Amino acid sequence: MSILKILTNPNPVLRRVCQAADEQDVRAGDFQALADDMAETMLTKDGIGLAAPQVGHSVRLIVVNTKDGVLTLINPVITSKSLTKEWDEEGCLSVPNTFGRVKRHKKIRCQFLTVDGKNKRLEARGLLARVIQHEIDHLDGILFIDKAKDIHEAHEL
Repeated sequence: MSILKILTNPNPVLRRVCQAADEQDVRAGDFQALADDMAETMLTKDGIGLAAPQVGHSVRLIVVNTKDGVLTLINPVITSKSLTKEWDEEGCLSVPNTFGRVKRHKKIRCQFLTVDGKNKRLEARGLLARVIQHEIDHLDGILFIDKAKDIHEAHEL
C-alpha cells in the first residue's frame, strides 16, 4: 500500500462529476489497490473519509473510517434521508486548515457495491451519516465550503 497525494482546492479534478465504476472495474485488482491506498492515505492523514477525486481519480469510490474499521463504498447512492437536519463543523483534507458549519441530514440510507462486487445497503446516523454525505458530495464535484457558513481558518497552537 502507498500514501497518495491529496489534491487541494482549486484543483479542477475536485469539481468534476465522477463516473460510476462498472463491475469489471470493481473486480480488477487495480481498483482494489486504489481502495486500499485511499484507506491508508485517509488513516495516515487523520481523515475520517476520503473520496477518489481527492486523490486524482474521477470514479465513484469513497472510504470512510468507522469505529468498526474502514468501510469502502463503490457507486454509493443515498436512497432516503431523514427530514431532520443538524448543523455541525466540518473540515476537509482537500481544503486544508479551513472549517465551517454545514447542515446535513441526521440519518440516511444508502446502497453501494463492496470491493468484491456485492450490493449492500447501510443505514447511517450521526457522524457516519455526515461523513458519507460529505464524501458523496465530492463525487458530484461539491466541496463543503460550497455549503458551509461561518467559514474560518484553523490557527496553529
